[in-house]
Amino acid sequence: MERDTPPKSAPKGGKSAARRYERPRGGPAKAISDLTPQVGRQAFRRFGFVQSSVVTRWPEIVGETHARVCVPEAIRFPPGEKTDGILQLAVTPAHAPLIQHVIPEIMERVNRFFGYKAVARIKLRQGTVNPPRAEERPKAPPSLKPIPMELGDSLRDIGDPELRTVLESLARSIAAQEDK
Repeated sequence: MERDTPPKSAPKGGKSAARRYERPRGGPAKAISDLTPQVGRQAFRRFGFVQSSVVTRWPEIVGETHARVCVPEAIRFPPGEKTDGILQLAVTPAHAPLIQHVIPEIMERVNRFFGYKAVARIKLRQGTVNPPRAEERPKAPPSLKPIPMELGDSLRDIGDPELRTVLESLARSIAAQEDK
């Protein structure tokens, strides 16, 4: 029993045996997007969202079409539970009947996102919905590698610019594989 109690005096020499942990200072700069989840965590938890990513990734979960007309407002769980919750959605009034018909699909997608049966019911509330911002993804810069001569002439005849770009990229990658 005496071994379990910590020593009451510091070791000889005046230095303490265990040094107190100090957080390292400085380091690389962090992106704002990495800090945002910590800032909004309390607000999201107040409305029942265990993960803030349910709100931020809503278009990925339900699809772009449904994300334009409905947004999650809260998830309410039974006391002491984290399963069989009620997801409350705000829906544009004109689209409420449509969303009513796809509720089973939305529940399945939300539960698949969580990885367990987090939502057992969905409750709809008609109201205004701000559609998610359309994020414009940056286009890849055009490749400066030349297209092989035998493929270049046949690709110029293709009218669709998007298809031509994809086929040119494919031709470049095949040429790069042959060079290796």
